[in-house]
Amino acid sequence: MSEIARIRQQIELECTAMKLALIGFRTTASHDMINAAYDRLGEHQDQLGKLVGEQEAIRVIIVALEGLQQ
Repeated sequence: MSEIARIRQQIELECTAMKLALIGFRTTASHDMINAAYDRLGEHQDQLGKLVGEQEAIRVIIVALEGLQQ
């Protein structure tokens, strides 16, 4: 698996975790989990940006976050 594919997979996993936290109980722990996931998304975006460029990295994050609404 390429580094780009690995980072994209991590982004998808973070978004899945956030979606599960959003539909679960509304607790401080779930808010903390979502905040931590957003922080990790930023780290993944930075890593991906170094490989494919900032604009493409932003696009990948936006597409992944749009999946939270479905």
